[in-house]
Amino acid sequence: MTVRRATLADIEDIAALEQENLGVDAWSPELVAQGIAGDLPTVFYLVAETGEAVVGYAVVSAVADIAELQRIAVTPAHRRGGLASALLDEGCRLARESGADRLLLEVRDNNAGALRFYAARDFVEIDRRPRYYRDGTTAIVLRRALVSGCG
Repeated sequence: MTVRRATLADIEDIAALEQENLGVDAWSPELVAQGIAGDLPTVFYLVAETGEAVVGYAVVSAVADIAELQRIAVTPAHRRGGLASALLDEGCRLARESGADRLLLEVRDNNAGALRFYAARDFVEIDRRPRYYRDGTTAIVLRRALVSGCG
């Protein structure tokens, strides 16, 4: 397994993973392409590969001292094998490198597996956003310190 920065050659794979994992909330292939091409300067894409196949990805945005994990997904067949953790670790490393001292994210309040995953990785709840998602589901806002002494 390898985690690396995404390249333009990964656009189709990431767009397919977006659709597979997020359905109606998926970003368009055009938006994915903009992010990977560098047209969105605060955003970076990571991919996880096994062999030659892209089986996971993460998207992190970093502005000043705050980073946001915008996306993280792994194909169902490759879950529970450490890929999401590896993607998250690399995203945190790059966010710290860019000057961020904390990482924020939103997760659906009914996604128990994701909530357990983030809790095990030192994320804490800081807010809730009622009716945040298209289907009316509430988002839980989580935060993780990236440097000692942050929050």
